[in-house]
Amino acid sequence: MNILVTGASRGIGKEIALSLKALGNVFVTARSEKELKELDCAGYFVCDLAKDEDLAALGNFIKENKIDVLVNNAGEYIYSKVDETIKSDLEHIIKVNLNAPIYLSGCAVPNMKKNNFGRIINIGSISGVMGEAGACAYSATKAGLVGFSKAAGLELAEFGITVNTINPGWVDTGLGKDSIEDSEFSKEEILDIIPQKRFVSPKEVAGLVKYLISDEAKGITGQSINLCAGLSVGI
Repeated sequence: MNILVTGASRGIGKEIALSLKALGNVFVTARSEKELKELDCAGYFVCDLAKDEDLAALGNFIKENKIDVLVNNAGEYIYSKVDETIKSDLEHIIKVNLNAPIYLSGCAVPNMKKNNFGRIINIGSISGVMGEAGACAYSATKAGLVGFSKAAGLELAEFGITVNTINPGWVDTGLGKDSIEDSEFSKEEILDIIPQKRFVSPKEVAGLVKYLISDEAKGITGQSINLCAGLSVGI
């Protein structure tokens, strides 16, 4: 099994990459070569998903390595109200969070069809399911992944390929901490609105990814799965 994890240099992506090593050849990509090397995976590709030439080169890397499990984890967060969001930030986050996963999936699908097996797992966000005031652009891109998974899951079902989105809530990572600093709320205020009164751990996300890759999960496709410590249920 040939697996590619994007955004694997830290946080959720790093935990996913490390947890999948036992399943096959894990390839990783991110912007930091030093951190990718430290993962000691089957191979790595230094890439900035916001750059068209890098994205195209990564697409070729996917084809050359016959990737049959693609984990679209890379993503960026912008805390910016709708009337304060500048055009360059909007274009950037759409490129990284939405355009890249769709394009890379398209690069992986021909090999998956050939083998009648494939797994595409998109790491979304609970903000794409519920919406997050002050992060409209981010929420929109993550909601886009949900729609993409539904359509692609339907389109590819007959070829043994599943496509799903995992929507984490607040996760105990560097990005999660940075987003708290950018927001108008303190950590204590955020914990107060989470039913389980805790942040999700990266290992929980990695565990769900591992399950969705398994044969036991072959009937799950086109789904949007919330892993949010109860945040999406209500208050």
